[in-house]
Amino acid sequence: MTQRLEPLEQAATSPASPSFPLRSLARWFDSWSQVTPEGDAGIDWLRALPFLALHLACIAVIWVGWSPIAVAVAVALYAIRMFAITGFYHRYFSHRTYKTGRFWQFVFAVLGASAVQRGPLWWAAHHRHHHKVSDGEDDMHSPRRQGFLKSHVGWILHSGNFRTRLELVPDLAKFPELRFLDRFDALVPLLLAVGLFALGTILGSAMPEWETSGWQMFIWGFVISTVVTSHATFTINSLSHLLGRQRYDTGDDSRNNPFLALLTFGEGWHNNHHKFPTSVRQGFYWWELDVTWLGLLCLRSLGIVRDLKPIPVAAFEPSSRVRR
Repeated sequence: MTQRLEPLEQAATSPASPSFPLRSLARWFDSWSQVTPEGDAGIDWLRALPFLALHLACIAVIWVGWSPIAVAVAVALYAIRMFAITGFYHRYFSHRTYKTGRFWQFVFAVLGASAVQRGPLWWAAHHRHHHKVSDGEDDMHSPRRQGFLKSHVGWILHSGNFRTRLELVPDLAKFPELRFLDRFDALVPLLLAVGLFALGTILGSAMPEWETSGWQMFIWGFVISTVVTSHATFTINSLSHLLGRQRYDTGDDSRNNPFLALLTFGEGWHNNHHKFPTSVRQGFYWWELDVTWLGLLCLRSLGIVRDLKPIPVAAFEPSSRVRR
């Protein structure tokens, strides 16, 4: 018998319920706790508080100051976590554009979770749904339907988008380790934040000439780096459906934008991707820089990934192009 892969609790939680605040707090630690079904357009502000607090915490840079080592760690973590989102959460978990072993699959999921963009199953399920309804009535981050602000960040705060739709990712949900990371999606970011604070404290004591501290490393390495990584990723939902050129007729507003491609390691070739989502490479020509693709080639040379799906031949046929 096929196991039914659903969250432990699918029942709706009404904001009017007396226990609603406690249930919202529970979702800080257990994201499968008392989930809200799709369709509820309200924002659970208590559940969204950590996300908002992360942005406000950026102001603390005024007090902690900066140092070359803290900024370097922030930049390095931006690069690592952006690649984890684009190369692992997106091109592996969402589209399965290449293969890897179970151990490396878990490592990819941990690295992706460190970016504080929810768990791998939630991310992949939501993205698969997006491709089915791109810029349609059910697309919760379509600028055409929702406006810029909601398509960029507002949608992620809406309680109706909180549930992990396991029915859309049965190929991933069969792995208990992925289900664990998805359910307790705050665990990896918390460990990263604590680790950065400890690193800064140790460096501040052992190497005072580096002029760093625990709080400085936490603010730069975790808070600022996470906020920048998040909003860079969010531009693909918002700006890449507003600014750029369309090479292919995809039936939606997806566009190719070279600036966003640089910012997001290749994700800005969004129209290419929406036309041929099974291709592991999203920059189809040599001048379309796709850093994620280059990174995956390196992983293939190390034997970590294999069977990278190529760009379909149809991508280069004139009949596939938009007539201008």
